[in-house]
Amino acid sequence: MIWGDHVVKRPLRWGLVGAALVALALPIAGGALAFAAPATPVSSAPAAVALIQPPPPVSKFNPVTETPTVKPPASVSPTIDRRAAVPVPAGPAGCTTTAGGTLGSAPGITSAGGVAGTTTGDLVSFAQAYNAKRAANCLKPISLSNFRYDSCMERRLFWMAEDPSTNPASAWGHIGTKRSDGVPSVGCDGNLAGGMNNTGVTVALKWWDSTSHRTALYKPTYSGSTSNVCIYFAMTHGGVPSEPFAFVRAAARWSSC
Repeated sequence: MIWGDHVVKRPLRWGLVGAALVALALPIAGGALAFAAPATPVSSAPAAVALIQPPPPVSKFNPVTETPTVKPPASVSPTIDRRAAVPVPAGPAGCTTTAGGTLGSAPGITSAGGVAGTTTGDLVSFAQAYNAKRAANCLKPISLSNFRYDSCMERRLFWMAEDPSTNPASAWGHIGTKRSDGVPSVGCDGNLAGGMNNTGVTVALKWWDSTSHRTALYKPTYSGSTSNVCIYFAMTHGGVPSEPFAFVRAAARWSSC
């Protein structure tokens, strides 16, 4: 379990004061969910939970293309300077750090329950932070064209965020978790992270800092060509019944394209 920037090896209890950022990790190939939930209901300022959970193994993946059709509010998609969101470091001598390609976009839709979805700014900041980490560790960069918004993972994040429980950790997890109102699970799985004030940058760094997620999402031992590697990403903002826009859930996966 990760509490802020510190690894904690004993169970934690939530106080009545809003807790600091928590990250929870599951092994990539299954295993028991290490999970800390609030002891008391969460109010309009939910306790921060950063829930990091890798997906079950998948050899091939075909993203689902359908998306909700509700239009987002104007405030959902802020203007982002793609050239300056996250500077990529030079990296060790002799390492390739130029990613190439052109980043795509994300629609910034809003779910039927009022949860804001992935924006282009989310995708841009995640992609640049992800490649910055690869460059700093002399790993081959992923073409910016191969970072893709994933509507299927977003549908699952919407499903979690629309759980009417006041516990923001309710319904969190891989396919098979239950929602408090019994609504069946939808969407696709991925490495998971979330909590208060997270961004595309912070979730990229948290996934790198977690050994199991670094293995699943960055694949540091992979030595093949990255030309056909795609990184799929989704993020939601806010949740039911009273989570603010700054409360984030995110999902990402490495796959072929």
